[in-house]
Amino acid sequence: MNQKQFRRLRIKANVRSRISGTQDRPRLTVFRSNKQIYAQLIDDVEQRTLCSASSLKVDAKGTKKEQAALVGKEIARVAQEAGIKQVVFDRNGYLYHGRIKELADAAREAGLSF
Repeated sequence: MNQKQFRRLRIKANVRSRISGTQDRPRLTVFRSNKQIYAQLIDDVEQRTLCSASSLKVDAKGTKKEQAALVGKEIARVAQEAGIKQVVFDRNGYLYHGRIKELADAAREAGLSF
């Protein structure tokens, strides 16, 4: 594990010690790979995923930022169908800029509040 990965995991563990998702207000967690981006709504009390969206499911074309925005809109749409309006945002140790910020802003515009 290199220094950058270790730093991200340390930040992730620190954030996860402070936030937790419930049935009423689940945790919106984001995973970013080199080519794709994934988002899940997780209920940490029951330890289950309520809904998810990814750039693979959306069939997004364009830049990675545009794909992230489409995933943000999709996760908000799926969450509203499940009756979820408020979430806790977990950036998963990633810096809040670029694709992570685009996903979060698009989810907010589509109706999720966090």
